[in-house]
Amino acid sequence: MIQRTRLYAGLVLFAYVMTHLLNHALGLISLEAMEKGRIVFLDIWRNPGSQTVLYGALIVHFALAHYSLYRRRDLHMPPGEIARIVLGLTIVPLLALHVIGTRLANIAAGVNDTYTYVLLIHWRFERIDLYIQTAALACSWLHGVIGLHYWLRLKPWYRAALPYGFAAAVAIPICAWLGYAEAGREVLRLATDSDWLRQAVANFHLAPPEIAARLNRAINFIYFLCVASLGVVTLARLVRTLGERRRGIVRIAYPHGRTASFPKGRSILEVSRAAGIPHASVCGGRGRCSTCRVRVVRGLDRLPPASPEELRVLERVGAPRNVRLACQTRPTEELEVIPLLPPNTASVRDARPRAAHLEGEEREIAILFADLRDFTRFSEQKLPYDVVFVLNRYFANMGAAVEAAGGHLDKFIGDGVMALFGIDRTVSEGCRQALEAARNMGRNLADLNKTLAADLPTPLRIGIGIHAGPAIIGEMGYGTAINITAIGDSVNTASRLETMTKEYGAQLVVSEEVASRANVDLTEYPSHDIAVRGRKEPVKVRVVADATGLPLG
Repeated sequence: MIQRTRLYAGLVLFAYVMTHLLNHALGLISLEAMEKGRIVFLDIWRNPGSQTVLYGALIVHFALAHYSLYRRRDLHMPPGEIARIVLGLTIVPLLALHVIGTRLANIAAGVNDTYTYVLLIHWRFERIDLYIQTAALACSWLHGVIGLHYWLRLKPWYRAALPYGFAAAVAIPICAWLGYAEAGREVLRLATDSDWLRQAVANFHLAPPEIAARLNRAINFIYFLCVASLGVVTLARLVRTLGERRRGIVRIAYPHGRTASFPKGRSILEVSRAAGIPHASVCGGRGRCSTCRVRVVRGLDRLPPASPEELRVLERVGAPRNVRLACQTRPTEELEVIPLLPPNTASVRDARPRAAHLEGEEREIAILFADLRDFTRFSEQKLPYDVVFVLNRYFANMGAAVEAAGGHLDKFIGDGVMALFGIDRTVSEGCRQALEAARNMGRNLADLNKTLAADLPTPLRIGIGIHAGPAIIGEMGYGTAINITAIGDSVNTASRLETMTKEYGAQLVVSEEVASRANVDLTEYPSHDIAVRGRKEPVKVRVVADATGLPLG
């Protein structure tokens, strides 16, 4: 609720800043265009309703920003978060001079705070005010843009809209400043006429000295308030830390023997950051993206229950009971956890609902292994360029054969191929797809041999092994080398069947299990019982000399 209130208040303030900058950009047309645009701007923002909403949003956003700073148990943050907070803290003191010199002066003394009034002060009489105003608008805009980015990047459509949003985020402040500078040049040119300048100053209805002094005291009070509020937050954090230490220390264990001890009350994510343990968190610890989630290995029953907000996020990604959000979980007892995503995760893809097999699941699938025969001899007789050329053509044809059948191309291993079938379908459909892929591979290889006849001393030959059974599938790997793969006895058996093609001089060795599940009659092909290391029972297989003739209908 607090985050949502702060968001809505920030959106109101961002809308105000954006319309203000767009008004500035009219200076690229003329000073007169800026003044006319100001009338529309004031109609929007200087009516009682809008003023109540605007100043209320400013107070709420300012207060909740300090409360958020207080709530953080640790100040270790990503650079973007640090920039957002620092920029946010500078906005109020930077804008104090401008707001009090225009709006408050208008209320207190009837000052006619037109663009001409402000431009003359900035460009002729008080040039330092120009630099302060420029810094204030830049900080306000950057703070708002970073906040919008953190909010919207979890939306599915954000990646497609990002180039347009980035262009607008750059173009609006640049056009605003150029418009302000062009209008400033126009005012300076007009001010060379002493009669015009005298009349312009008279029209401003400047505040008398006693009111001007009160306005200056108001500016100083705002500066004091900003410093004092930070001091209060710092003192409150210190008092809380001392109290937490008196209540006791909690220890968290991480993989690879790493541990961290901390006072009670901190979240797992805050502990990770404080201890220098890399931990993914796309949304910055707001409990929205789920990328910080951890598997609780020990101590789950001693954790405080998840809040309704945390439960909604966990349910959205289909997390099991022993998975919690690190940013929302505050242990009170000793705990052992395993972060589930790489610490360099920067994509919101992991924040969205995902298929169960991506997280890790045991299910029955069909596995295909294929390998070129005698390719080592060929590579020894050819230049490296020729070897790479032939292999790439081979991989392209085999990959196309697998994809055309509906399979998932797992990996290329040397001159071999591993593919999975049925990871998002039934095992029966997967078995039929695997047999179709084997037939496609045989046909594609025959076509490739014809195409490369002039480059090959002998035609390329392939051995294919297919088996079906239970396997553990999921995204495995490290860093950029993460992909969907499978492990288990069924995978080892499929690999063994592929090597058996050498002994039988055949293109395909397929287990009877696959043929039965695919409902394909392979009785016309020779049958053998083969021993597979690690299995007590032999595996019954069919030996297919030429996979292109498989009777799949």
